[in-house]
Amino acid sequence: MNTWKRLLVPLICVKDIVPGAKPAYDQSPARATPSPLATLGHVHATSTVQTASDPVVKGPNPTPPDSRSFSRAFADIRDGFTQRELWSHLGWQDIKQRYRRSVIGPFWITISQGVISLGLGLLYSQLFGLHITTFLPYISTGFIVWGFISGCLSEGMESFIANEGLIKQIRAPLTVYALRTVWRQTLMFAHNLIVVVIIDAIFFTSLNHSYGLNSGVCEPDVICHPGFGWYSLSAIPAFVLLAFNAWWVTLLLGIISTRYRDIPQVINSLIQLLFYMTPIVWPIDQLYGHGARAEMASWVVPIVHLNPFYHFVQILRAPLIGQAVNPWSWVVVGGITIVGWLLALVAMRNYRARVSYWV
Repeated sequence: MNTWKRLLVPLICVKDIVPGAKPAYDQSPARATPSPLATLGHVHATSTVQTASDPVVKGPNPTPPDSRSFSRAFADIRDGFTQRELWSHLGWQDIKQRYRRSVIGPFWITISQGVISLGLGLLYSQLFGLHITTFLPYISTGFIVWGFISGCLSEGMESFIANEGLIKQIRAPLTVYALRTVWRQTLMFAHNLIVVVIIDAIFFTSLNHSYGLNSGVCEPDVICHPGFGWYSLSAIPAFVLLAFNAWWVTLLLGIISTRYRDIPQVINSLIQLLFYMTPIVWPIDQLYGHGARAEMASWVVPIVHLNPFYHFVQILRAPLIGQAVNPWSWVVVGGITIVGWLLALVAMRNYRARVSYWV
């Protein structure tokens, strides 16, 4: 019925406008015929075209929220960090699930790390001709620090991919999943740190005074380390800075690896190469002194100092075994921290909203 009325409205208008035109239907006295102006005005009122005679409605112009903004990136990082109960619980549950139904649970991390440190320490001390009382703390601490760094790199790339189900089901900041990885690695580092405490306690008499890493005593033309002192407390801010860097590394590499799934394979290969290029199982002290190795110091030492992983390892390892940290290592780590966080913020700004579609 309404359709017939809409078709008859133009006929009414033609009758009223054109003289002599017959009405399209009979009009009864009980129902007045609308005038052409009223009819046209009624039709025009439902149109989306605005004329000068139409009233202008003024009000706030709603703009759609822009997900690509630094404010959104900062909000994600801030909100994710404030949800400490969530990411700390998830990280601890990862450790418990890994060692579920085990008798000693997560302390298998400590035992396995202690066995590796003891075995490699005894082996390489004989191969390199180094004093076991100073070299064993060196290699065990280096292994533990490197394990934290490599773990944050390898597992950080899988942070968003491994949490695909949670990302698609719950509304939570991406930072929660990055901090879950960092917290899990921190718990593993805390278990491994027990090995360092035990070894330092056993060889404390060899590390509480000036010593050389090669023979255990200071000799001419070799690096002489000062031993334990007040500067050993710098290990605390060093680890905080290391974890702060692991945070942006997890965010940045997590986003890149979610988009390009070949990146984790490439970086895992590079991690293995960088392990042997970084003084972890071999000390830089061997390049000083006399002999054929001393002749290599002129070009090997600059290459070692260009390796950023050496500085990250050194700022934490050195205080734990009574060695002084070169101020240049702090400068390098601080510079990498600033640049890395800038890159992570740019990645969060541009691609944070796309991660849920990439996983």
